[in-house]
Amino acid sequence: MAAWGERLAGVRGVLLDISGVLYDGGEGGGAPIAGSVEALARLKRSQLKVRFCTNESQKSREDLVGMLRRLGFDISEGEVTAPAPATCLILKERGLRPHLLIHDGVRSEFDQIDTSNPNCVVIADAGEGFSYQNMNKAFQVLMELENPVLLSLGKGRYYKETSGLMLDVGPYMKALEYACGIEAEVVGKPSPEFFKSALREMGLEAHQAIMIGDDIVGDVSGAQRCGMRALQVRTGKFSPKCRA
Repeated sequence: MAAWGERLAGVRGVLLDISGVLYDGGEGGGAPIAGSVEALARLKRSQLKVRFCTNESQKSREDLVGMLRRLGFDISEGEVTAPAPATCLILKERGLRPHLLIHDGVRSEFDQIDTSNPNCVVIADAGEGFSYQNMNKAFQVLMELENPVLLSLGKGRYYKETSGLMLDVGPYMKALEYACGIEAEVVGKPSPEFFKSALREMGLEAHQAIMIGDDIVGDVSGAQRCGMRALQVRTGKFSPKCRA
């Protein structure tokens, strides 16, 4: 097995997942993972470029960063690549007016988006908002469209909070895909374009960066398909049975 120095040769930047890597969410904002505040501080003191690449879709970037700073992390809004702002750019570029099936905590990200007479559906981790009524309304909107468009903020299966594992947006996205006979467009990990947008912000090529996350599919495999190196941490939702 190659030594770590050889494996990391040429790395100039680090992309960090947030949930399951820096902290576990939960009541009262959650809790930092042991050693994560100090580890991030050491990274920031190094010569490496650091950026955060998250599929967080229950909080706005402003609220997410504010919460992380209260937990002791050195992080700013401009360092975070998140799916909600990326989705808003797509909506504006393509003239799409979404029906929003999202969490109230991220709704402010869409304040400047026209949602009248929807011609697409945007789905995110809506938490308790994933009721039959809300899912069925999204289904009805899609079925009424001649060319239905479903945008999903990530496609994770589940994530970990302090209280245990929680269903993510992926299972609900798959339900709408199946019911409507369509394929969602994923904005977020493991989408190659999402990783590329983070790399552009860092001014790095894929081979110069490494992704660190707890999701073997969204973080590790997604980054590797982009030509990046990747490490899976043994925190968050990591499970030995999920190793590649």
